[in-house]
Amino acid sequence: MTASIPLRTGSRLLAPPGRRPAPPALVLVAHGSRNPRALTTVRALMDRVRALRPGLPVHLGHIELNEPLLPGTLAALGDTPAVLVPLLLSRGYHVKRDIPEMAAEAPVRARVAAPLGPHPLLAEALHARLLQAGWPAALDGTARREAAVVLAAAGSRDPDSATDTRHTARLLSARLGVPVLPAYASAAAPTVPAALRALAARGRHQVAVASSFMAPGRFATRCAAQAPWIASAPLGAHDAMARLVLHRYDESLTERSTAAA
Repeated sequence: MTASIPLRTGSRLLAPPGRRPAPPALVLVAHGSRNPRALTTVRALMDRVRALRPGLPVHLGHIELNEPLLPGTLAALGDTPAVLVPLLLSRGYHVKRDIPEMAAEAPVRARVAAPLGPHPLLAEALHARLLQAGWPAALDGTARREAAVVLAAAGSRDPDSATDTRHTARLLSARLGVPVLPAYASAAAPTVPAALRALAARGRHQVAVASSFMAPGRFATRCAAQAPWIASAPLGAHDAMARLVLHRYDESLTERSTAAA
């Protein structure tokens, strides 16, 4: 029996008849952290994405601080097309400038997908992490009037980042049925303590901090330490986050197909 051999046309390889072309690689783009648990967390998320989509090539690249760095990951892909999915929860400098510039300088044909937030799957993961931290599955009338959440995010000077974080806060508030106030670890206001004071002035004294961070790190640790009650863990390898990564990947491919039509 003769094995099928791909046909070559010019510099392109054509798949044998009946065989679908390989999908573009998915490259998870993490920020990077000096906290060793961050890399472990991102790799666990990568494993979960692979389990959800067997056969899809999934790679990892960091913007800074950790290996592999994104330029090295893209160089290793050669001429394999790729979709870069930022493991970032809002728009900002990294999404708008750093990642596209790294992609443009690489030999690979790459598209940059949207950041993970805002999206209902992100709110689902935030909700689940709060439940794991001790948030009640149900609130009675008195508890609902006193409870609230501070959504702690990294912060950015880009106003689009704050817009996205406020959108995520509204999605989480709709799930919980209590106010959710965004706060930031740096570069934006309010801070977590300021948000807590604002909620206390409104009679909200049972306040949790929802960690809007992908992985453990300095900002996540600082924000959690400021919680007067409970603080949720970083989002990490939650199943909803893995599904969200694949949604952004698929969304990017759909946009490309629509644009080419």
